[in-house]
Amino acid sequence: KPGDKNRLVLEAVAKAANWGGALPAGVHRGLAVSDGFGSYTAMVAEVSVTAAGELKAHRLVLAIDSGYVVNPDTCRAQAEGNIAFMLGATMYQENRVKDGRVVESNFHDFRLLDISQMPKVETVLVPTGGFWGGHGEPGALCVAPALCNAIFAATGKRIRSLPLKHHDLRKA
Repeated sequence: KPGDKNRLVLEAVAKAANWGGALPAGVHRGLAVSDGFGSYTAMVAEVSVTAAGELKAHRLVLAIDSGYVVNPDTCRAQAEGNIAFMLGATMYQENRVKDGRVVESNFHDFRLLDISQMPKVETVLVPTGGFWGGHGEPGALCVAPALCNAIFAATGKRIRSLPLKHHDLRKA
């Protein structure tokens, strides 16, 4: 049942991220659970926000149940690659319209994270069998809500729109 699958990935990500354990000073956690593209995912994001409102994602832990897993390394690579792209989308990317046309024309117009901004990413595979799900797109589903929940833990501010670059992330 979907509820059981969601619970399993939630428990797996909480264990892998040491949910409830101590964090370095100034680091806060956020959590998200999702199902889509035939898979079930949960993510813990660990972030800090400076007094000036600068966001730093330190660590993202993803648990994914895609039913079956044939090649674990490829599954992790797909999920983690999509996490990297979704971090860029969540933090920076947007489509602007000028004179009735979208300004951005292709990937060169969408900022991705610099290597120095990329957090540590850990993927926990939780294959329960019985179905074939995906790994790439499901890996991206929890990025924005987990980050926004961690930002709320750090600042007391709820983020309701993206990209994050348009928000004042200083403490409320």
